[in-house]
Parts: sequence; structure tokens; C-alpha cells
Amino acid sequence: MSISEKKKAWQETTVSKNIAKAPERNNEFSTTSNIEMERCFTPDFEYPGYEENLGFPGEYPFTRGVQPTMYRGRFWTMRQYAGFGTAKESNERYKYLLQAGQTGLSVAFDLPTQMGYDSDAGMSRGEVGKVGVAIDSMADMEILFDGIPLDKVSTSMTINSTAAILLAMYIAVAEKQGVSSDKVSGTIQNDILKEYMARGTYIYPPKESMRIITDIFAYCKDQVPKWNTISISGYHIREAGSSAVQEVAFTLADGIAYVDAAIKAGLDVDEFAPRLAFFFNAHNNLLEEVAKFRAARRMWARIMKERFKAKDPKSQMLRFHTQTAGCTLTAQQPDNNIMRVTMQALAAVLGGTQSLHTNSRDEALALPTEDSVRIALRTQQVIAYESGVADSIDPLAGSFLVESLTDQIEKAALEYIDKIDKLGGAVEAISQGFQQKEIQDSAFAYQRAIETNELVIVGVNKFTIQEPPPSGLLKVKEEVEIFQKKSLAELKAKRDNARVQDTLKSLETAARGTDNLMPHILDAVKAYATLGEISDVFREVFGKHRETVVL
Repeated sequence: MSISEKKKAWQETTVSKNIAKAPERNNEFSTTSNIEMERCFTPDFEYPGYEENLGFPGEYPFTRGVQPTMYRGRFWTMRQYAGFGTAKESNERYKYLLQAGQTGLSVAFDLPTQMGYDSDAGMSRGEVGKVGVAIDSMADMEILFDGIPLDKVSTSMTINSTAAILLAMYIAVAEKQGVSSDKVSGTIQNDILKEYMARGTYIYPPKESMRIITDIFAYCKDQVPKWNTISISGYHIREAGSSAVQEVAFTLADGIAYVDAAIKAGLDVDEFAPRLAFFFNAHNNLLEEVAKFRAARRMWARIMKERFKAKDPKSQMLRFHTQTAGCTLTAQQPDNNIMRVTMQALAAVLGGTQSLHTNSRDEALALPTEDSVRIALRTQQVIAYESGVADSIDPLAGSFLVESLTDQIEKAALEYIDKIDKLGGAVEAISQGFQQKEIQDSAFAYQRAIETNELVIVGVNKFTIQEPPPSGLLKVKEEVEIFQKKSLAELKAKRDNARVQDTLKSLETAARGTDNLMPHILDAVKAYATLGEISDVFREVFGKHRETVVL
């Protein structure tokens, strides 16, 4: 069968079924010159390996996209990452973003919340509300989502070590709104392995952390079926200094480790794999980034089908969120960051992302102002509605350069995965410092290239100007910490402390045994046990991880 015949069959089967459920945005798509934009362009000549390596959107190996109509059906979710200060301040920012046209929420938590400390803990001093919102208990979560219908808004939460606690709070808040857990949708990052190698907000040792993660998988497959239980993150690996190839390789190697752990915990691959999601960085080299996303999709499809024998096509799909590269933003000439973010966002869209966050121009200096956030959101909206790149699927397919880059990234990333497998898998390789050393070497080479002017960063090592000190930046006031501590003290005074202690004792018993931890965490948060109190139970039972130093 020729490619054109296969394309016709794809249109009549896969596409027709999809459109019957979700029609495309327009009846016709065309350029300003009234030239038709086909749904999916294919070669009109014999193309060796087309079906095995490219195929059609919505079909294995998903190189060209995970949905049959992609953005012709609906645009990617425009999900701006936000959160700072108190829950009330962040709630106001979320409502502002939703009114501005954002289509999903993405929550940033402060470092104490990420590390399992309450705002009144000594370790939290000076950090409360600084890089995200402070959440001490379900009372804060209720304020954070006040007036936001959790059955209608999808929420992503960038949280790892304490992901189970924040998910439990979210479920409990939804229930108070009258929304059952099977109706809520969203994602928790919940990717602890990249924390050990690239970011550092781990608490417990790897084995115990993996138990919490697989307990979340098992609980959500039955109780929260629309929730993405993990967002396997290459973003922070890239932010730490990795190359594009390393980002793909180390992210997918972590994915393999999570699938292995879930299967060993007794789960069937097709029970949990459809809810796995990924999170990638969009860096400056536009064509390499497009190829990176395409290669990652194809690799994951093959890994799931061939290595793990997944039969459900949804288990083979690599669905991913993208964030533009924070590490490329410059404090010098910050308006230049608008152009960088536009280029990176375009790479994500051309690469077929499912949702996207665009960084703001002033984030190298401070938390973004509302004006900066609006420009970042408008960047996505201009690409979606004005550029035309969303009118045809995988528009760069068939480019000699892009297809070659896709193949080369796949080959190099698979070589890394093979090395990690030989070291005993991602967890063991991390314990030996393999990924950390590779990232450090890559980061050093990148920085050296900038310092020797081999790599030009506009406004930093070329085209520099004299600039006045920055003004109008958003600063989190010290009063936030005082307010948070006062609110926490009031909560502890009025809650049923006997009930809290009972739920924490039950949680400790479950942690020392083999029960799924999620129902016990949910009971604790509903009793208004704090994030720190719950985390302390796990610290006592599981211990704390000590970093492997790599030189």
C-alpha cells in the first residue's frame, strides 16, 4: 500500500473516529493566500521507513503527534506557572490569568512546602512564599482554590517529595466544593529521581520515595482516573546544564525506572501507563528542540511497546508539558527575553506539546509582574491564533535537517539509556553519580563557550549597553512569613488535635507496614494535619537521603 493510500485509510478510520467525538476548530484551514493547509502533509513519493519511523498523528510510533487532529482540534493548554506569597495572593493571580485567557493552572510552591516544612519551622526562615505559594495545611489549599471550580479547571502542581500530601489536599478541597475525585483532572510532577540528579528538593531515600510514588499510581488508577500521576521531568535536568540528548535520555531512563517499580509493585502496565506524563524544556536551538520532542515521542512508544509489552496505545503515547528555558533568561536587557521565549514556545508547538508555560521577561530578576505574565501568555495566543503553525500537524516533518536531527538525537539518547541499563538502571546510576557527572560536564562546557565568546548571548557577551538599575519588580514582603505563622498557630489552636494525632499514628503504622499510604494521608489532611507534621512522620519512618557528592 502506498503512503497516499495509507493516509486515506488513516483519514477514514483514526481521524474520522476522533472528529466524531471532537470536531476540528474550523471546517477549512488555509493561508492568507487561500492555499489549503492539509491536516497532515505526507510525501508523494516512496519514502523508505516512513511507516515505521514517522507514521501518522495519533498512531504508533506517534512521531508526528499523539492526537489525530492535534491543534486543529484544539490548541495546547496554555498553563502559566504561578504562585507566590500567601494562598490569597496566589488565588488572585490565578483568577487574573484565567480571565486573561489561560486555560489551565500551574502551581508554584515555596521551598518549605517542597521540602516538607511548615512555615513556622526553623528551616523555613526567610523562604516563606518566596519562590512559590506557602501551603501549610488544607486550610491554605481551600483559600488557594477559592472560587475556582475544580471540575472545570485542570491543575498542574510542581511538587515532588510532598506530592502525595498536596494531591490529597487537592482531592479534599474538591470534595468540599462538591466535586468527587473521579471528576478532577491535572498533574502532579511527583518525579523524585530528577531531584536526586538535578534539583535537590528530595527528602527521603530513593527506595522509600519510589514506594510513595507507586502508591499514588495504585490509588489514582481507581479513585482519581483523570489525574496524571507523574510528570517525568527533563525540564530541570536541562536547567541544570544538560544537553538536549541528555535531557531526553535521562528523562526516559527515569520513566523506565518508574514503570519497572510500578510493575514490581504488582500493577499491570496498561493500568497506570496511560496516566504517565512528561515535562520538557524548550531551549534556544529551535530546530534541535523540535527534533528532540519528536525523537522522545518515538523512543517512548517503542520502549513501552517492545520493552514493557504495553498493548494500550495510550500507554505508548508520550504526552508532555513544556516550559520555556529559565536558564536562558538574562538579567541584562531583559526585554530580549521576550524574543527568546517566543522562539522557544514556537519550538514547543512545532514539536507537538500538549501544554505550555511561557516564562516572563523579568524572571531573571524577580518574580514576574502581572504585565510581564500577560505578555508571556499573549506570546502563546499570538502563536496559536496568528502564526498559522497550528493549522497543519507536524509541519516540519520531511525536512532533511529535522528528520536527520530526530534520528541522531534518538540514536545518541538510546546509547545513554544502554549505559544506564548496564549500571543497573536509573536509580543505581544516580547513586553512582553517573547522570550528575554528565550534566556537570555539559554545564561546564556550555558556560566555558559563553566565557570564551564561542557562544554569543545577545546583551551579555555581545551587543551590550549601559543599563539603569531595574525598577518596578515584584517583591514578596517579609510580612508574608509573619502572616503565615500566625494563621498556622490559629489553625492548630482550633482544630481537633486528638483527631490529628490519631490520623498521624495511623499513617505511621501504614508507613511501617505495606498499606497504600494515600488513604491515610487523605485522612490526615482532612483533619487539618499540616504538611510538616505528615512529612515528619515519613522522616521518622523512612529517614532522610544524603546526597552523593560527584566531582
